Amino acid sequence: MNKNKTICDTVNVGTNKTGNTEKINTLNIDGNSISDCQEIANAFNKYFLTIAKSINTKQNELNSHNVDNTTPLHYLTQSFKNPFPNIHLKSISTKEIENVIKSLKPKNSSGYDGISTKLIKIRSPFISSPLTHIRNKSMSSGIFPDCLKYAVVKPLFKKGDKSKIFNYRPISILSSFSKVLEKVMYNQLQEHLNKYSILAEEQFGFRSDSTTNKAIYKLINETLNALNSKFIVGGIFF
Repeated sequence: MNKNKTICDTVNVGTNKTGNTEKINTLNIDGNSISDCQEIANAFNKYFLTIAKSINTKQNELNSHNVDNTTPLHYLTQSFKNPFPNIHLKSISTKEIENVIKSLKPKNSSGYDGISTKLIKIRSPFISSPLTHIRNKSMSSGIFPDCLKYAVVKPLFKKGDKSKIFNYRPISILSSFSKVLEKVMYNQLQEHLNKYSILAEEQFGFRSDSTTNKAIYKLINETLNALNSKFIVGGIFF
């Protein structure tokens, strides 16, 4: 059982936030109400592309105001006195692909190709060998297959007026095959980071056997120990 998901589901039910899967019937664009499905889809596509461009523009503006000794890269360079060895990506075996497929959650959702992770897990003995070849070829050539970059982008309602386009955020559903190759890369990258202790102990998110629950425990435990020792405790939150 996923305890975190169960807690969130319980809280959402208690606060009457049970999600919304209703179809978007109308959308207000520049004062005009549109109801045509194709026009609504085009409007969302245009809006989500605008968001990405806006973020890139703001980031470039921030970078242009940074001097060399205040950039994040400079900070990281100064934090590590000794350079770390470069990562060397290895070819993988069919068995490794099969293990990655086994580790995937059996979901029915799928990307543009209509193939779910549940189906991939069922057909694993028949597709593991071709996937192994594709992955190794991709690594040796430095090219990730274009067809695995495509995503189905869906608007997810946040809050407020449902007819306002800025009250939605995009979620991207990638091909399940893409997830298999991503997991293979993740495993090798994680192995490299752990082997050379590149990540700080305080990095809890996006790591195996290191959850936000452990981060909360560490914060509370160290705070209580400090208070019991009559120390003054302070915190800085970003």
